[in-house]
Amino acid sequence: METSAEQPAHITERFDAPRRRVLFLCTNNSCRSQMAEAILRHLASDRFESFSAGTNPTTVNPDAVAVLHEIGIDISAYRSKPVAVFAGQSFSYVITVCDQAREQCPLFPGAGRQLHWSFEDPAKAKGNEQERRAFFRRVRDEITQQIRYLISDYL
Repeated sequence: METSAEQPAHITERFDAPRRRVLFLCTNNSCRSQMAEAILRHLASDRFESFSAGTNPTTVNPDAVAVLHEIGIDISAYRSKPVAVFAGQSFSYVITVCDQAREQCPLFPGAGRQLHWSFEDPAKAKGNEQERRAFFRRVRDEITQQIRYLISDYL
């Protein structure tokens, strides 16, 4: 198969464009925002820079680490961060992934676009390990679907 030395403009523009910066916000920065940061980084680090923070950060949930590990993403070194770490920075998108974070951060200065994706809190999952992990997997998959939709505009 022959290829042309010149690429169509839409292909070269994609690679020349600066990466968009995305900040995911949640209350504890322990599950949903951590998963979203890692999934976006995994799927589109060539086009996006991904960050996460919490309005009341705690620690990364071990079940979040486990369900991302199942799909080849390692967040074992990730740490929860306060939203104040990102004050004064510009982002293409600031995305709240829980209702409480949306209420606590109704406006984020420096956000090009502010979006809200409401996901159930997997940290509140009850039951044995298998039942909790199933809850985490479902939320992980919902987050992945939303991120795929977001990045599809930049393919």
